[in-house]
Amino acid sequence: MMTVNIQFVKMKTSEAMASYVTEKLKKLDERYDWLIRADVFFKIENDPSENGKICEIELSMPGPKIFATSNEKNFEMAVKETISDLDTQLKKRKAKFTKQNISS
Repeated sequence: MMTVNIQFVKMKTSEAMASYVTEKLKKLDERYDWLIRADVFFKIENDPSENGKICEIELSMPGPKIFATSNEKNFEMAVKETISDLDTQLKKRKAKFTKQNISS
């Protein structure tokens, strides 16, 4: 099980958002058992386009870290978007791992 570290930057802590993102990350962790740690940052930015709810996630694993960020109307959308981006990157990383293991 990977460690999940959640920070709310210059805003109030939200237990609901913390458990929401932890639940979503748990699904990634089940699919990719080599994940070590997730650093999650929630931020609010003044954005004229009504967005401004930012979720940044950095995943630690063997090899280079993977990072994704999203800026949406609400944090739930930002979390979904960020995790979807991470999932795409993880699929590519897994394919690379598999190729390397086959060729060695």
